[in-house]
Amino acid sequence: MKYTITVPASTANLGPGFDTFGLALALHDVVEVEVTGSGLSVEVIDAGAGDMSGVPTDESHLVVRALRRACRHLDVAVPGVALRCHNAIPHARGLGSSAAAVVAGVAAGYALAGKDIDEGALQLASEFEGHADNAAASLLGGFVVAWQSGATFHAERLSPHSAIRPVVAVPDERSATDQTRGLLPDYVPHGDAAFTASRSALAVHAVTTRPDLLFAATEDRLHQEYREPAYPASVRLMRALRSRGVAAVISGAGPTVLALTTTGILPEGVDVTGFEVMELPIDPVGVRLGADSVTAPGRPRGDSLR
Repeated sequence: MKYTITVPASTANLGPGFDTFGLALALHDVVEVEVTGSGLSVEVIDAGAGDMSGVPTDESHLVVRALRRACRHLDVAVPGVALRCHNAIPHARGLGSSAAAVVAGVAAGYALAGKDIDEGALQLASEFEGHADNAAASLLGGFVVAWQSGATFHAERLSPHSAIRPVVAVPDERSATDQTRGLLPDYVPHGDAAFTASRSALAVHAVTTRPDLLFAATEDRLHQEYREPAYPASVRLMRALRSRGVAAVISGAGPTVLALTTTGILPEGVDVTGFEVMELPIDPVGVRLGADSVTAPGRPRGDSLR
């Protein structure tokens, strides 16, 4: 059996929606999976100009770990597996590369078990991440609202407005999520919490119905300013864009800057030195399964995972 798993990048938070909002972006990792008689083979093909240096090619590879975990969950035995990972999502830039790898592995496990993606897939992927925003976006596509009830992760997919055209500015520097989370305070002022609640509610309306409200809806007092020491150039660019009326935020844990535009371009005169700027359309589908075997299940689908 051979399968091809295609997984989109994702951006999380969208300003105030910390660990809650996710948006799938049309930049994809592709993992070819083949069942073999025994053993493990992992080949990494990097489309990101050296991003894969130091990535393991043994059992510690994130796709392999997620695949093994999904197979245990689904009680399916795999005698051997060969993976070819075509990576286009840059690592450690706030575009959901680790979530995409986990989702690819989980989806591969479901494919090998002959099962469609279900709420268990979100649970497995989110347990790796510790939160569901990126994983849910890569699984479902579109715009997702994710939350956690005890140890259980949930997500709802909403349809983003067709006028929204995301633009990302990706720096050369990297950022580790665990390090940037360490910059966040244990407590925030009540006024900042209330501000964030109002902007988060507005963001759902803005992303799905009223993109003209995106600038106000992406205001944040919860996490971005605290993380400025980790990537000052990114925060400067975000502020420069917002001073021009652009709904710009830090993408996930950074350091990529996300601009939610309706034009697909950034204003002239903004200094983007040190950043690669590109428009990334919203991916409406999420993880895709292609198969070279007639025994493969249908395309995983579902707008709600809970």
